[in-house]
Amino acid sequence: MKCPYCGHEEDKVVDSRPSQDGKAIRRRRECLGCAERYTTYEFVEQGALIVIKSDDRREPFDRNKVLHGIKLACNKRPVTNEQIARMVDEIEAWCHAQPKSEIPSKEIGEQVMHKLREADEVAYVRFASVYRDFKDMDEFFHELEKLRRQKKPVNNTEKAKG
Repeated sequence: MKCPYCGHEEDKVVDSRPSQDGKAIRRRRECLGCAERYTTYEFVEQGALIVIKSDDRREPFDRNKVLHGIKLACNKRPVTNEQIARMVDEIEAWCHAQPKSEIPSKEIGEQVMHKLREADEVAYVRFASVYRDFKDMDEFFHELEKLRRQKKPVNNTEKAKG
């Protein structure tokens, strides 16, 4: 490891501990050249994920595209940045957990819709309207009706509170 202060290539590890919920190892190092200390993180290298687009093109998975789509759907909605970051993390983890390294974009889109539906129904409908490419209002209203039918009934004690 090259020292960020002097460029010397020898150091010693003075402390190691798990980090980021066990997904990384944080190491505190001391340069043997200048005695400065610095921190490094060690992660398991994930295999490259390839996304199969609807036209059969293939491109590397880009979590920023998932983040951008979710942010657009959640614009001016009561969804926090922390919730959005957690959704993106969960979707990326789901992709890496798949037995194949090539994943159809349709499956990723379905995961995004599932997460958005749990977080905010309006954000879900926004994303679905673009993702499913509704051709007219009837298709849009059909999706809304499907959402309404699947919504859990509210019990009478909750109605009384409102």
